[in-house]
Amino acid sequence: MAEQPSDIEQTRVVLTEIPGPASQAIHARREAAVSTGVSSGLPVYIERGAGAILVDADGNQLIDLGSGIAVASVGHAHPAVASAVAEQAASFIHTCFMVTPYEEYVAVAEALSELTPGDHPKVSALFNSGAEAVENAVKVARLATSRAAIIVFENAYHGRTNLTMALTAKNMPYKDRFGPFAPEIYRVPMSYPLRDGLTGPEAAARAIQAIDTLVGAHNVAAVLIEPIQGEGGFIVPAPGFLPALSAWSIANGVVFIADEIQTGFCRTGDWFACEHEGVIPDLITTAKGIAAGMPIAAVTGRTELMDAVHPGGLGGTYGGNPVAAAASLATIKVMRDENLADRAREIGATITARLERLAGDLGAIAEVRGRGAMIACELVVPGTLEPDAALAKAVVTECGANGVIALSCGTYGNVLRLLPPLVISDDLLNDGLDVLESALRAASS
Repeated sequence: MAEQPSDIEQTRVVLTEIPGPASQAIHARREAAVSTGVSSGLPVYIERGAGAILVDADGNQLIDLGSGIAVASVGHAHPAVASAVAEQAASFIHTCFMVTPYEEYVAVAEALSELTPGDHPKVSALFNSGAEAVENAVKVARLATSRAAIIVFENAYHGRTNLTMALTAKNMPYKDRFGPFAPEIYRVPMSYPLRDGLTGPEAAARAIQAIDTLVGAHNVAAVLIEPIQGEGGFIVPAPGFLPALSAWSIANGVVFIADEIQTGFCRTGDWFACEHEGVIPDLITTAKGIAAGMPIAAVTGRTELMDAVHPGGLGGTYGGNPVAAAASLATIKVMRDENLADRAREIGATITARLERLAGDLGAIAEVRGRGAMIACELVVPGTLEPDAALAKAVVTECGANGVIALSCGTYGNVLRLLPPLVISDDLLNDGLDVLESALRAASS
């Protein structure tokens, strides 16, 4: 892993209470100018960042164990990415690819064809956000199959637009009173080993039976699934679950869509999470880690499916913006040059070992799970599987007060999730985990 030149030392520094007076002053302005519908987990206002450190308006240096929700995988302000952004912005910022195209868009599509699973012919379309990518994948599947039904899963999260709210499982805060939602969405059971005790094939058989009973395979355009569920709680399906669903989809002419928006780009120790079991999706959606924070997303898939769409059927004014595309190309190069897939596995081993030792002491940790640098622990009332969301919230709050950004998630709000930048040093990672461990022990006592 290459060192990142910066004047920001990669160490945690707490100078004031968090949030400090400067952040509190900005927050007061925010309350008069920003909708309360937009919330923030930790109201510190960031001025600079480098690697795995964010510096707030008060000069506090916070260890980022969230990466902006799996976005800053190559670290904050990586010099190669920042340089690519600046160079492209100095050349031109926007033309709209649908009006006058440019090479950067093409180069990102070429990279995606090379990196995504499978050696079949592939093409891509670029968009702005993960939700847009998911919506467009659904459009492609419906048009290509002339079918309407979309199968999604319990605990799924796919976005906040009208269609993707329908695809998402959790009501609050994502869906509550925002309906009516798009039709022809059918939710079936997910493999959740901690809570269902089923093997992968058993859980897949249960899901397939539900599809056949509720919908009928001949009506299904696509099965849409996160290979590891993100917002739903970092749920890793039991081995065999994804391959069985993929095989069923192939047998029934159903498009298998892997939503790799949170899991993609080295996060799980492979370029994509579905590679772990050799699953080759028909379509794959990507965003987040693709460009280190610049807004770009993609649908990549089998040429015959993607090209079934009529000219002009896919697109958007800003989709594949040249500055974002340049950032994506630079990010991919950093991931290759610094071998960040291997680094993700090293980070995951460190986190898992620490959390599993802690679980041996604390009955509140029901399970440590995840893959690569995407690790979580599910918190419960000791001796039960009753979710303890209050404990998760208390731990996240205590971590923030001590200069560590941690995140919670899960259908029940009781899962602590860790998504550090893949460039984080061992010393900084262990310091962050020390703070997390202290917060867990204190809140569990």
